[in-house]
Amino acid sequence: MKEVLVVILCYFIGAIPFSYLSAQFLAHTDVRARGSGNVGATNVYRTSGAWAGLLALAGDVLKGVFVAWLGFTLGGPVLAAICSLAAIIGHCYPVYLKFRGGKAVATAGGIIFYLMPKVGLILLLLFITTIVFTRYVSLASIAAAISFPFLAYLLHYPWQYTILSVLMMLIVVYRHRENISRLMEGTEARLWG
Repeated sequence: MKEVLVVILCYFIGAIPFSYLSAQFLAHTDVRARGSGNVGATNVYRTSGAWAGLLALAGDVLKGVFVAWLGFTLGGPVLAAICSLAAIIGHCYPVYLKFRGGKAVATAGGIIFYLMPKVGLILLLLFITTIVFTRYVSLASIAAAISFPFLAYLLHYPWQYTILSVLMMLIVVYRHRENISRLMEGTEARLWG
């Protein structure tokens, strides 16, 4: 019963909409009605400024770290994986915003850095390199998501984390389906330029 309550708690933690809150408090804007309409740090950065974007990013990363830590501390790799997945679902489908959330990249990053730091470093390098060369945050996010399960497996992390990595990859890629269409059409917005 304790484990079930912890997983539910992790959903509600994951559902905290830091991007929405940072845009509201620092720029007095509803990020859902600006730019791409996505409740994510990139859209906050584009529509509400760098400070709001950084605050949104930090909040999303830290909630990922916290739920991974909480799950691992209370139940080891199995509960850590389930709590992490619950938080990702909460971020994408937050009860606080009528289930209209973000794409879970920053929250996934926090989870990965806590549970699989070597994978986190490699994915961060891939993410930054992709942005530098293409200026597409969405492409960097998709590339990192697709690489995640392979790295988790190749670096011999617990099998629970490999399963988690596949599920997280599927969710992140699915949440980027519109970005994928725009990338193929050549209409996706670049981070700069």
